[in-house]
Amino acid sequence: MIKLDKIIKIYNPKKANEYEALHGVSCEISDGEMVAIIGKSGAGKSTLLHILACIDSYQSGEYTIDGTLVKNSSEGQYAKIRNEKIGIVMQDFALVEDFSALENVLIPLDFAKKKIKNKKEKALEALKAVGMGDLSKKPCNKLSGGQKQRVAIARAIVNEPAMILADEPTGALDTKTSAEIMELFKRLNKEGKTVVIVTHDPKVAEQCSRVIEVSDGKII
Repeated sequence: MIKLDKIIKIYNPKKANEYEALHGVSCEISDGEMVAIIGKSGAGKSTLLHILACIDSYQSGEYTIDGTLVKNSSEGQYAKIRNEKIGIVMQDFALVEDFSALENVLIPLDFAKKKIKNKKEKALEALKAVGMGDLSKKPCNKLSGGQKQRVAIARAIVNEPAMILADEPTGALDTKTSAEIMELFKRLNKEGKTVVIVTHDPKVAEQCSRVIEVSDGKII
C-alpha cells in the first residue's frame, strides 16, 4: 500500500522563481493495482511520480510505503527503497547506450546492498521475461525504441520489486510497439506487481484499472 497525505512540493523555495508544483496532494494506491496518472503538461503528474519513486523530495506531508514512513530528504532511505521496492521505467529509456542489454540489466544487481548469487543468470531471466533473451549481448545503441524499452523494463524488474513506476513509457514509441509494451505491463500486473503509469495517452489510461487525474498540482 502506498499512501500520500497532503504532499507539498516546491521548486526553488524562497527564491524569485519559486514554484509550487504539488498543492497538498493525497492519494492511496493498493497492492496489485494498475493505475494511470494523467494530466496536461505541467500539471504535476511527473513530479508526483518522482516523489513516489523516491527520486525527488517534498516540503511537507507524509509518504508511506507498506506502513513505513518515507522520511523526506533521506537519501540513504530513498536509495534503499529504489533498489528494493521500486522499479522505474523512463520515457527516454535511461540506458547506457554503449552497454549491452545484459550489462544494463546487471546495473541494479551490482548496486544492491544484499549479496546476490548468479547475477548474470538473474539478469538473463529478466530479459527473457520481456522477450529480449536472444538480444542480451547486443549493444543498446543498436536496438530499436521498443527493444530499448523492453530492456528498461527488464532492468526495472530484475530486483523483483513489488511496484513498477513508469513515466510516459510509450511516449517515444509507435502505436504497434506501444500496444506491445502495454501488454507487457498488464502481464506484470497480473503476476502481482503494482503498476503506476504517467501518461498523456487516453488509450494507455483506459487499459489501467484506475485513473488519477492531476490538474494544477492537485488531484481532481
